[in-house]
Amino acid sequence: MVERLRTLSRNTGSQFIAVDIRVDVLEKKSCKEKSNGRKPCYTAVEIRDFLRKVGFNADNTIYLTETWWHESLNPLKDVFPKTYTKDDLIPAEKKGHFLQSGGAELQRALDFQICSKSDVFVPAISGLFYGNVAGKRITSGRTQILVPSQVPSSSPTASNFISPYVSKKNHVVYSCFC
Repeated sequence: MVERLRTLSRNTGSQFIAVDIRVDVLEKKSCKEKSNGRKPCYTAVEIRDFLRKVGFNADNTIYLTETWWHESLNPLKDVFPKTYTKDDLIPAEKKGHFLQSGGAELQRALDFQICSKSDVFVPAISGLFYGNVAGKRITSGRTQILVPSQVPSSSPTASNFISPYVSKKNHVVYSCFC
């Protein structure tokens, strides 16, 4: 699946972005802004706006950690038509194995691998998964981890939103891999 996403990106000379967004989690969380301007989670509309404002465009391929398509993701796909979920990418003969109701752990492992190997990782939801993916990415030299925030009307670049795990080197892996 990673190679397929890379190929889709290479065909247009763009980057492959993995976004950890799960509608079921967003429906349960309170995504209110904190005093530092950050939120614990971002909707598909907010992710769409963030990606556009930091310079990504319709050529970018986006993988969402959502298993099946949900209508709340439509605004993201309207701007980024090459946006996919597991259901879009897993071959039909393997869907039963990966997407069955008891396969949640397998799905999260698949998400972990894809998010760890993407060109860019965007955590729409803060938490343990984000921390684990960040650790794996840092140890493998993939430090392009963009943490969404309200983007001012000025012209920010993606580098303004690099994860503090990378910019401040405050992830635990830095104590092990100095």
